Amino acid sequence: MDHTSPEAHLDLGFMTLTFNLSTVLMLVVSAVIVFLIAFVSTRSLALKPTGMQNFMEWILDFVKNIIGGNMDWKTGRSFHILGITLIMFIAISNLLGLPFAIVYNHTLWWKSPTADPTVTMTLATLVVVLSHYYGVKYQGTGGYVKNTYFKPMSFMFPLKVIEEFANTLTLGLRLYGNIYAGEVLLGLIAGIGGASIFGWFGMLIPGLAWQGFSIFIGFIQAFIFTMLTMVYISHKVSADH
Repeated sequence: MDHTSPEAHLDLGFMTLTFNLSTVLMLVVSAVIVFLIAFVSTRSLALKPTGMQNFMEWILDFVKNIIGGNMDWKTGRSFHILGITLIMFIAISNLLGLPFAIVYNHTLWWKSPTADPTVTMTLATLVVVLSHYYGVKYQGTGGYVKNTYFKPMSFMFPLKVIEEFANTLTLGLRLYGNIYAGEVLLGLIAGIGGASIFGWFGMLIPGLAWQGFSIFIGFIQAFIFTMLTMVYISHKVSADH
């Protein structure tokens, strides 16, 4: 747990940008894995799906049901691809750091990118910004402002503004907290195993148990993030909410 993160700095004169190279690397790995899954699943489509095509169609139906639970499909179909991309990318990102972590010269290179608050808060911010964009697109500026911030009563405007910030924080920090905590506890279990008189064998069962639980949490958090994304968007695009 005494490792550091690899960083690169870009001096712009008036400010300096810092990049976590480990996070950048793992985001690229997650994107490549998602692309390969989608490519393999759709390269030879058949009327009777089998294997990876069957898996991909299950994801499509699963996300369709998430959307259908929050808005009518005529509107929600526009967000189908967004939901599929989110749930696959976040699930893969959540699981990457669970089997192992790669530390070289006390520098952590391999981890779950969603164990970095910068990543999760960026995802949350993008979701909230998208929800505002589609709200204006579907309702018009006047209708969107009225239905979002002044319903059911005009004096609720300050509370509605606070709610937008709260939604962003909770969406991003919930994902980060669950994934980061899972990796920290796996590291602690491994450390205890290395220091105990029973060695690694003594921590094998607890480690495997927590590994399985963390995999479950990784999928659940991907589902929750995608579901809340559709909830936020549905509230913005529909005047009935």
